[in-house]
Amino acid sequence: MTKNDSAQLASQSVSQRSVNALRMLGVDMIEKANSGHPGIVLGSAPIVYSLWEHFLTFNPREPQWFNRDRFVLSVGHGSALLYALLYMNGFDLTIDDLKNFRQLGSKTPGHPEYGHTPGVDATTGPLSQGLGMAVGMAMAEKHLAGQYNRPHFPIIDHFTYALVGDGDLEEGLSQEAINLAGHLELSKLIVLYDSNDVSLDGPLSDSSNENAAQRFRAAGWDYQLVNDGNDLESLDTAIAHAQRSHNPSIIEVKTVIGAGSPLAGTNKVHGAPLGPDNMAKLRKNLNWQLQPFQVDEDVYNHYDNFINQKIEAYHDWQKLFNHYQDQFPEEAAQLQDAKLHLDEQAVQFKTGEMIATRNASSTVMQALAQENQNFWGGAADLTASNKTYLTDCGDFTADDPSGRNIHYGIREFGMAAAANGITLHGGSRTFVSTFLVFSDYMKAAIRLAALMKIPTAFVFSHDSIAVGEDGPTHEPVEQLVGLRSIPGVNVFRPADANETLAAWQTIGDIDDHPAVLVTTRQKLPTLADAANGKDKVARGGYVISPAKGEPEGILIASGSEVPLAIKSQQQLAESHHDVAVVSMPCMELFNQQSQEYRDHVLPPALTKRVAIEMGTGFVWNQYVGSRGKIISVDQFGQSGDGSTIVSNYGFNVDNVTQTYLSLQ
Repeated sequence: MTKNDSAQLASQSVSQRSVNALRMLGVDMIEKANSGHPGIVLGSAPIVYSLWEHFLTFNPREPQWFNRDRFVLSVGHGSALLYALLYMNGFDLTIDDLKNFRQLGSKTPGHPEYGHTPGVDATTGPLSQGLGMAVGMAMAEKHLAGQYNRPHFPIIDHFTYALVGDGDLEEGLSQEAINLAGHLELSKLIVLYDSNDVSLDGPLSDSSNENAAQRFRAAGWDYQLVNDGNDLESLDTAIAHAQRSHNPSIIEVKTVIGAGSPLAGTNKVHGAPLGPDNMAKLRKNLNWQLQPFQVDEDVYNHYDNFINQKIEAYHDWQKLFNHYQDQFPEEAAQLQDAKLHLDEQAVQFKTGEMIATRNASSTVMQALAQENQNFWGGAADLTASNKTYLTDCGDFTADDPSGRNIHYGIREFGMAAAANGITLHGGSRTFVSTFLVFSDYMKAAIRLAALMKIPTAFVFSHDSIAVGEDGPTHEPVEQLVGLRSIPGVNVFRPADANETLAAWQTIGDIDDHPAVLVTTRQKLPTLADAANGKDKVARGGYVISPAKGEPEGILIASGSEVPLAIKSQQQLAESHHDVAVVSMPCMELFNQQSQEYRDHVLPPALTKRVAIEMGTGFVWNQYVGSRGKIISVDQFGQSGDGSTIVSNYGFNVDNVTQTYLSLQ
């Protein structure tokens, strides 16, 4: 290092060198991996430095501290910047972890993954889902504070921050999230908008000329503009102002994508390594004299000073919470309980009673709400149809956040993303609901819940062509198999009220997977053999109606088709064909059982099998084998009387028996 270089370095403040440390660690990761997105790393580093060091409350030694501020990198392709932040702020990442960026098995994957890297609060990458989850986190903070805080005990008191980009705000999900947050007056939600006017394909003006200020103000947000993304003082002032706002806040920060590099301001720096020549020029422009992955000792010390202050805040809160536990032990225990509890005798259904499983689900949900203060959720403007309103639990509103019924409005994707944010926040269990056919609007969020292994519950009613008069637009066909295709999702389609009860009990016990509960609009008989079937449903499938003697074949069904299978069993018995009926409420759980159990339910020697389900049929091949047959719906439905449509599509006793008798 020359004397001139030393003079230039000395002229930079430690804050500026700390920002540049984030920039250089980030681009060093990308260069070594030969893969990544340097543009946002270079452009947004001052934003996250200001936020993380001057405002964000956390403890790197306790990354899941309940009252920490949440930070969601909605622009998940900027993961290298987040990993640099986590490393410099003392989280469990080493310099070797940074060097293994984007490598198989590393702690620094291409996009942030919740539960994989310490300090990552949400899995992001699919643009705008991070913003939606941040809204949910802020909803959870507001709701739990309303429920659990007591005078002199503000045990839940923190902010949720998100970093978004132009791409996030172009996604339709963003509008759903923005409107919901504004309506609920989520004052502790602060969004920092990296506004660089460049997208992957070129200038943002090629696809958008939106006025962000007008858009957010119209939705009830506080809007601020920081004209220079390198101005740390202005960033600090804007964030401090946002913390005092009575509304959610958006801070638009004008940045230069790839700042400091020769490609700055162009789309060429968005998603490709800079390369050796451009890296050399970047180092010169930033006056960065160190080798790759090196940081000055005084910069490390600078970050350590901030870390020590944050850890002090953690210890202060821990003392407060210990006193809270002494005075309010029941509330403290509830906050830390990840499961739902239901007394075995709380809900009982009478054999033979005709009840739609959506109504049975509603009965169970009321009992869950009575026993679990932490159980809450809502619907996409369909509580009356989904039967998911929690009686006597109040509504979650801007003025009364302690209420447990959320009015999401007709915002299915936004609802699902927010629910994932609520679950990620912790301290409660939540559900969302709509018609099964509209689960398509939510599938990307359900997929993300599965990837994060979080127990969000998705409740879908109106489950088949039996919907009838509403016609094919509202009659789900392919949705069941689509949901079952997502790894790590437990899809329950109960056959009656008792299986519905058992499904909810199973959902409440599982805290590391999302669940889908699919219910009927039409009434179904409560089956004697499904009574007291929690353990059976928890295993995914079981023999609900055994053969009288040694069976010659099997009828397998789920949901409303199980009673049909039992009636068909009875008709077959009249012609001296003795078959067993298997109910399959959850394929995923059944497939996890031991081979011995699966062979007990579906004996390999019994090859005469018929599967019955009002949906796309190919998923049943795994159970019927090459010699069995499937009665399914592999075309769209029709508009008309539901029972007539169901019968016309072959879901009647005569067709089931004739299909079975046709087997060789």
